[in-house]
Amino acid sequence: MPIEDRDIIDVTPPRMTTGDRLFLPAVFKGLGTTLRHCLGNVGRDGKNKKNLWVVQYPEEKRDHRPVEEGGQCRETFRGVHRLNRDEDGRVRCVACFMCATACPANCIHIVAEESPWEDREKYPKQFDIDELRCIFCGMCEEACPVDAIELTPRYEVVGLTRNEMIFDKAKLLEIHDQTIEEKPM
Repeated sequence: MPIEDRDIIDVTPPRMTTGDRLFLPAVFKGLGTTLRHCLGNVGRDGKNKKNLWVVQYPEEKRDHRPVEEGGQCRETFRGVHRLNRDEDGRVRCVACFMCATACPANCIHIVAEESPWEDREKYPKQFDIDELRCIFCGMCEEACPVDAIELTPRYEVVGLTRNEMIFDKAKLLEIHDQTIEEKPM
């Protein structure tokens, strides 16, 4: 079955003009876009920054932008982790390893030990999260059956060395004590 002329599509590129070969129109178009954005931001003060996403950190803090979902506002931001305490002030974690298993970045390390309390079999002797490796996806939070680990709305995570960014159990419980009033989603 022969191919007819009407079924053939010509895909040869059109000839470039002299301006296209010099790339000057594209350069000037890009410079125009850059200048338009640059001059559009000049002269804005703190009161007129409705759609501007830039904040002058640390003098200004980032506001949490709520998202409408089913008629209710909910926060979508996930910040630094915390380990929750139970009613008796003990770590709520039962060392089931579900958070470490669900973590796609493999940044959670748990060492379990037999629990000294009657109400659970195990507790975490060691619980470490590498905050530099974490992708803040919330999978650990979703996998935990006892709501022991949560992501807070805090985003100010700083450290001068890599070891300072590996949060151990004591640091995670300290963050819980600091953020007890802030209820994450």
